Amino acid sequence: MAFFRNLSIVLALQLSLWQACAASDIKPKDGDSSSPQWLSYDDTIFERARQEKKLVLLDLEAVWCHWCHVMDHETYGDSEVQKILKDGYLVVKVDQDKNPLLSGKYEDYGWPATIIFDSSGRELVKKRGYIKPEKMRAMLEGFRRDPTPVGDGNSEAEDVLSRDAVDPKGTEAGYSPAVYQALLTKHINGYDTKNGGWGFGQKFLDWDSVEYSMLRAAKVNDPSFDKRAKQTLDAQLNLLDPAFGGVYQYSTDGDWKHPHFEKIMQMQAENMRVYALAAKVYKNPKYLAAAKSIAAYLQDFLRSQDGVFYTSQDADLVQGKHSADYFKLDRAGRLKLGQPIVDKHIYARENGWAITALANLYAASGDRVYLDMACRALSAIEKSHSSKGGFSHEAMSIAKSPMAAPGGAAGSFYLADNLAMARAYLALYAATGGRDYLAKASKLADFIDSHFRAATGDGYVNADSSAEASKVLKPVALLDDNVMLARFSNLLYRYTGEVRFGNMNRRCLAYLGTKEAVNKRQILTAGILLAVEESQSEPFHITVVGAKSDAEAAKLFSFASQLPLTYLRLEWFDKKEGPLPGASLELPELDRAAAFICSGGTCSRPSFDQSSLLKAFEKLKSNK
Repeated sequence: MAFFRNLSIVLALQLSLWQACAASDIKPKDGDSSSPQWLSYDDTIFERARQEKKLVLLDLEAVWCHWCHVMDHETYGDSEVQKILKDGYLVVKVDQDKNPLLSGKYEDYGWPATIIFDSSGRELVKKRGYIKPEKMRAMLEGFRRDPTPVGDGNSEAEDVLSRDAVDPKGTEAGYSPAVYQALLTKHINGYDTKNGGWGFGQKFLDWDSVEYSMLRAAKVNDPSFDKRAKQTLDAQLNLLDPAFGGVYQYSTDGDWKHPHFEKIMQMQAENMRVYALAAKVYKNPKYLAAAKSIAAYLQDFLRSQDGVFYTSQDADLVQGKHSADYFKLDRAGRLKLGQPIVDKHIYARENGWAITALANLYAASGDRVYLDMACRALSAIEKSHSSKGGFSHEAMSIAKSPMAAPGGAAGSFYLADNLAMARAYLALYAATGGRDYLAKASKLADFIDSHFRAATGDGYVNADSSAEASKVLKPVALLDDNVMLARFSNLLYRYTGEVRFGNMNRRCLAYLGTKEAVNKRQILTAGILLAVEESQSEPFHITVVGAKSDAEAAKLFSFASQLPLTYLRLEWFDKKEGPLPGASLELPELDRAAAFICSGGTCSRPSFDQSSLLKAFEKLKSNK
């Protein structure tokens, strides 16, 4: 998830991510000559496998996660496993955060993911999660004897929905009401009414589900949606780290009391963003405090001296050993023992996620420190990761060197990074009214459309579609990417009025209506629901008129930012900067700052202070 992803993290993570748990860069038993000789991934591995008459094993991991450390030491440290691998396999270890093309292809298999290939690059088996030594030995020997592909038993049961959900006719994006209702039923039925949260095993805050609940509650005036959102937000507070800040990845045992302690950027950023939105909607100070505690954690533990953000922090103080006792200590007690390892890779995706969250926290709180954090990170990432109109996954100084990912330097451009950064620009525009942010969001959207639009079929793929094709890895459309891009392109279209961004939104919705997307999730369907709801309705639109240097205009803009809305188009019209992009209404020039609420081609009377703006907002909202 750098990814982003967020984001763009994080990076970024479907239900299987929470189900599977883990991985690490630590090689088992370093210095032991019998340990597997781990190789990097590229297509030449299959030619070598053909020449040596061997199979290929891919261990796809993440730096932050506990169970991969355990698998490194227990499974790959097993002498019999080592001998089988040495005799019959080429073994490849990849950090999934570092290679979004691989992580995107195998995201349903969690981390660790274990994939065995024959020498042609054909998949023989894909396995999710920790594999015990005895099971690994049996599997490895079995495929040496008979390299025939087998089912993995990891795929979710397919839903009965089989027809396309999108109606491609007409100029407006359409989505089958029947399919929407089926996805809504999944969303509602998947809620744990006893403990809160969606799903009944691992517990975590699914940000799309909470945000959809807040949006839906306001739209249909159904308190059950608010109840689900607030119950989940309250339960997730149990996973906030009371000593360091930040949020743990998830809890096991069907409750919120058995945390796994890894902290990845997408979880930090999206929790911060959603708690900031909840603070606006519910006016509950504990939600704003939660968002601020995550921001403090980023500042103290996942931020470089240059102001950019790192990727994750490990779950284990000693890798492979469960660290529950360590995390029971207070801050001082922990620091005496040390800290779990921080993955200091700097990806555009993760920074885009963090910047977006900080922009939302600034909008909700009015505290300039969060805007300053966001802008400093943005400035640094623009210098280190931007190239040819887009953003590379890693810094260009790294991307220009030989890469493990196929396609050389071109392979360093991924949708998740560019989408996360595009969202960051748009979030900063919404939080500040700065025209330059909107212009950069628009340019990056054009880059996304030209580099990641699917060559065949609908939607957008996760890697540059013009990059050199790999024997195994080919760009694919991912559900979460297309959900996020649908929402981003829709809001960008609302701000700019540019038809090409509306067309991007429709292409994403077309993918989200396919059988593949509709049947992808059994519970976590809220992302699609959010994309459809927003695409089919106008955001609440407020425009502040006044000079950017006018303190009263600034107060009105800040107050409007904190109104209880999740779907908002907020703009600041300073006549010195020329007409607003996409403006279809003429606003009067007044002798003092004012705010207007616009809907259906008309605008309210001017509000000159916070009290009158609040009254106008409440009146219009009650009439909707």
